[in-house]
Amino acid sequence: MFALDLLAMPEAWLPGAVSPALAAGLVLLSLVTSMMTAGLGAGGGILLLAVLSIALPPQAIIPVHGMIQLGANASRSLMAFRYIDWVTIRWFMPGLLVGALVGSAVLVQLPPAVFQLVIALFVLYLCWGPALPERSLGRGGILILSTVTTFLTLFVGATGPLLTAFLKRLYEQRFVTVATIAAATLLQHLVKVVVFGLAGFEFSQWLPLIGVMIAAGAVGTRLGLALLDRTSDSAFQRYLNLLLTLLALRLLWQAMKGLLG
Repeated sequence: MFALDLLAMPEAWLPGAVSPALAAGLVLLSLVTSMMTAGLGAGGGILLLAVLSIALPPQAIIPVHGMIQLGANASRSLMAFRYIDWVTIRWFMPGLLVGALVGSAVLVQLPPAVFQLVIALFVLYLCWGPALPERSLGRGGILILSTVTTFLTLFVGATGPLLTAFLKRLYEQRFVTVATIAAATLLQHLVKVVVFGLAGFEFSQWLPLIGVMIAAGAVGTRLGLALLDRTSDSAFQRYLNLLLTLLALRLLWQAMKGLLG
C-alpha cells in the first residue's frame, strides 16, 4: 500500500536520483528487511545496504541507510521494549561516544575491503570458533565492541553481523537477543546520523522517502516478531548462526574482490 502510494507521489518529494518506481521498490524492501531482522535476528540491514549501494549515489548510501535503520530499530525496540537488557545497553553507551569521536575525526572515504575482511573473519569465529573467555563477554567486552563497531559503521555501514554475533552469545532467550540488539543498534545509528549531519550531509531532500520506508519497516517488524513468537529458542540460535555465516561469507567475497581489484 505504501509502495503503491509512492507511484503517485509528486517527483518533487523524491531526491533527483530516485524515481517513483524505484522508491516503491525500496519501500517494499524496507518492509521485507525489517521483517527478516525481527524474525531471524539479523540480515535485513545488510541486505538493505546492498540494494542501496546499487540504487543511490555513493555519498548518500551510508547516511540514508543509517537514518532508515534508526527508524527500523526504534520500532523494534518499542515493540520488544520489556525484553531489553538495560545493563548491556548502559555499558554499550560510552563506547558509542568514543567510536564516534575518533571516526568523525577521520571521516573520509577509506577503502572498505580491509574492514569487511576483519568483520567477516570475526563473525565466522564468533559463530563457529571456540567460546570466548568469560571476561570478554562482560562489561569490558561490550565497551570495546561498542567503540569498534561505532567507528567502523561510519565507513562501511555493515557492522550489524559483528554486533549480533557477539551479543547473541550473552543470551539464550530469543526475544531478549532481538530486543537488546535492536536497542544497541538504534543508539549506534543515532550517533551515525548525528555525525553525518554535522559533517554536512543534507538529509532534508531524503526525508519523505525515509519516512515512508520507516513506516513500512514498522509493519515488517510487527510481522517479524509474530514469526519470532512461533520459533523456539534453539531453532532461533541455529537459524541465526546460519544467517550470520552467509552474511560473513558475502562480506568476505566483497573484501576479496576489493583487495584483488
